Amino acid sequence: MATFVPLLAREQVERLPARAREVVEYRKSGLSLNHIQGCPLDCAYCIRHTYGLWDARQPRALMSDADAVAELVGHRYFQPHVTPVQVFNRATDPFLPNVRPHTFAVLEDLDERGLTNHVLVITRHQMKPADVDRLNQLRHVKVTLLFTYSGIDNKQIEPYPSHVAAESLKLMSAPARRKYRTVLYWRPLVPGLNDSDEHLTTARELGEHADATVFTGLFYRAEIADYYKANGLPEPYDETARRKIVPETLEKRVLAAFPASAPLFRKTSCAVSYAHGLSDYNGHYGIRELCDICPLSQVELCAGAHRVPTADQLRHAAASLPEARGLEVVEVSEQAVVVAGLDTEQPRYYLQHALGFQVHDVAHPHRNRRHGRAEIGWKETSGND
Repeated sequence: MATFVPLLAREQVERLPARAREVVEYRKSGLSLNHIQGCPLDCAYCIRHTYGLWDARQPRALMSDADAVAELVGHRYFQPHVTPVQVFNRATDPFLPNVRPHTFAVLEDLDERGLTNHVLVITRHQMKPADVDRLNQLRHVKVTLLFTYSGIDNKQIEPYPSHVAAESLKLMSAPARRKYRTVLYWRPLVPGLNDSDEHLTTARELGEHADATVFTGLFYRAEIADYYKANGLPEPYDETARRKIVPETLEKRVLAAFPASAPLFRKTSCAVSYAHGLSDYNGHYGIRELCDICPLSQVELCAGAHRVPTADQLRHAAASLPEARGLEVVEVSEQAVVVAGLDTEQPRYYLQHALGFQVHDVAHPHRNRRHGRAEIGWKETSGND
């Protein structure tokens, strides 16, 4: 039950912001486990701003690793062998020196249970040669290491240098035989900050080491915008957005910088699934505009797994969720199921993974060819994508 980071007492945990106390939370690419919180890397755009944890720079544990894994696999959203899992992706880096032992403890606990779920581990920290051997000892879980790399050299925005993640990616990708997979997580791309021709060329060359590359933009939420303003940082956009921001012209430049044969993806789940030789667990195939840059072999794999669920199948999948009692199926198409009546996005993600098919909220339609991104920087579009 010992921890390598300080273990908070119950009364300390109870004083944390409400969302910080939620150790297991569904995010788009998986059920997220975050019983260790706090990070000294101080990336100005960190999602910790939105959880009331920005000032938590020393990693601390809310519970033991064993209790955390038990809470994860016992959660109503967890489906053995189905639900993708993310470890320490919200409030710390999983390979900080004193967090690393907890990361391996979680991975090994999940593996010893015989679970074959995807497990995503997102890092920008330094990896070690010994990590290769330890990860290769895992027999069941499908581990993907996603190396966050931006190339941002403004130390006020990103104090921890990007070259560390680049070297870690090369190190962990080098072994000819490995059970885990590696992804270049090229983010956040911000116009005028890290989108020069040199930046794009460097990322393309770095991507040659990885099993796949994902590019995406900046989450620019109100709390992050307030921090930028308060600290005199260059504000990347005039407004905030619910979704990540990747302007249309930036996407076109990214696609032009990569050869057509490169395994480049817009969505995390697409890259992770491709790296493991599996169809996309988020069922993006119905939104064909997303697939136009995918390798043909992957498109064929996803097409073979594409199954349009019925409204009754969706209701059956939602039957065990109290928060889905108000669920209304608005439309079922080849692209996606459109629903209403859900107060939060978490049950929608559960349904999406249970069905392996896109589930959209009618209040937040996916616009044609915008690829699920914010409106900022895109021409007026209409209709679902």
